[in-house]
Amino acid sequence: MANDNIASGFFRSSVAYGDRLFYSDASRNVSYGEMGVTVRRLAGHVSQKGRPRRVGILATRSFEAYAGILAAGFAGGAYVPINLKWPESRIVTLLGLMELDALIADVNGTSLLTPDVLAAAPDCIVIADAAKRPEVVRNSQSIVHFNEIEAEPLSQPMQVEADDLAYIIFTSGTTGLPKGVMISAGSLANYLAESRSWTALTPDDRLAETCDVTFDLTVHNLFLCVEAGASLHILSSLEMMAPGRFVRAREITVWMSVPTLIAMMRRNGSLKPGIFPSLRLSIFCGEPLPVAAAEAWAAATPNGVVENIYGPTEGTVICMRQRFTSPPVETKGRGILAIGKPYDSMEIAILDSEQQVLPEGQAGEIALSGPQLAIGYLGAPEQTADRFRNLRGKRWYLTGDLGLRDETGTYHHLGRTDNQVKVKGNRIELEEVEAHLRKAADTDVVAVIAWPVVDGSAQGLIGFCCSDKSDSEIEAAMLQSLPRYMVPSEIRIRNSLPVNINGKVDRRALFQQLEEAAQTTATGPARPDAAE
Repeated sequence: MANDNIASGFFRSSVAYGDRLFYSDASRNVSYGEMGVTVRRLAGHVSQKGRPRRVGILATRSFEAYAGILAAGFAGGAYVPINLKWPESRIVTLLGLMELDALIADVNGTSLLTPDVLAAAPDCIVIADAAKRPEVVRNSQSIVHFNEIEAEPLSQPMQVEADDLAYIIFTSGTTGLPKGVMISAGSLANYLAESRSWTALTPDDRLAETCDVTFDLTVHNLFLCVEAGASLHILSSLEMMAPGRFVRAREITVWMSVPTLIAMMRRNGSLKPGIFPSLRLSIFCGEPLPVAAAEAWAAATPNGVVENIYGPTEGTVICMRQRFTSPPVETKGRGILAIGKPYDSMEIAILDSEQQVLPEGQAGEIALSGPQLAIGYLGAPEQTADRFRNLRGKRWYLTGDLGLRDETGTYHHLGRTDNQVKVKGNRIELEEVEAHLRKAADTDVVAVIAWPVVDGSAQGLIGFCCSDKSDSEIEAAMLQSLPRYMVPSEIRIRNSLPVNINGKVDRRALFQQLEEAAQTTATGPARPDAAE
């Protein structure tokens, strides 16, 4: 009987490559053999009351995070990463929804174990050795450090079936709470099988980890890394600000991040031709990849290839890819790389508003079908039924992304369906405006916000960018290619734009800044002549 345990690849490498480096950060190096000992002990500990269903990971980009993920899988359970930036009330609410059997926390995660969080947490909690033990609020609750675990280690990964839950990743939701996307062990196994051939990792590869474990790009890095016996190198927050030095010092061979990091390096002048000779494979995902950015990165990595990948969390990390070539396969009028063609086992369709398939060249909603589709959303049957549809005898996921298929069978991403707004009666796609703003401002760091919003309707557009040009120059350039109603009424030039925990430009933060500034103006101190 096949075992789809997500930790099986790690188990094999811990035996075959015991002396080789697995994990490395600024303060510690851990071999496969050492991590194997930790994972088996931790798996035994969380299994003392039987096979766990779900294990929470209150940690990120740390030894404890990866040990917890692998131990959860080893024990036959699913892992659930918890965002350290969530407010306490959200953590408490979602802990109730997750129904965890155990919780693993690193130093930063342990600091979030307030009395209210502990009250909602499971009985079994394991914290980093360097963390201060919080007060226990229930007699039944056990909190131990990693080095205090006395349970019998598990000798090998538990038997797991394809339909068993592998992990839950939370994404933004429309109800005020994130949506918990449930991925099965079989979906992950299919993803890994599809990804092995083009990533072709070996024990000599050194992968850089730039993402939080709440971002499913880490699924790609971690599980492909461990089954190959390669090493995972963790960037600190400070190193993320200047990743070039990290890549050179560690002789990184595989890079994966959001394109915003390219823009940041181009902006500060640190991305130069030939600077990264060790990189053989660079992968970008999560945002549109501007062709100019891909060209600059390709020039910096003379011995490597650049891949643009696409896929929602609901489709198990990615399901389409497009290699950067010369000339590039570009999305017409957008200045971005195409998202390419699907994995062999996945089917893609472009649907209209009635979920009918559109012909080549017509834009519609991107829909996915195949073995990588998620089980659904945790505790949200209505949301699951809305996004996962049975159409023409197949199960499909409606992505909410706009796209089209060209005459070569290549797919292009055109933005989000919910990023299509109406301003004074005119329908506008924000990604299209951003494409023109990138060109006019000569920068990849841009964002366009529909604002202000009155009674649910956008009244105008505000553009943000990091540029050496003036706002008037940018506006004049945009008017050369766009009608007036599509040009932002105001263009704000910044030294940097806010990014979220995964390195993407944080448009919600920009919207909030606009709202707060407007409220401050409305409620500010009265003018000296106000009473006259």
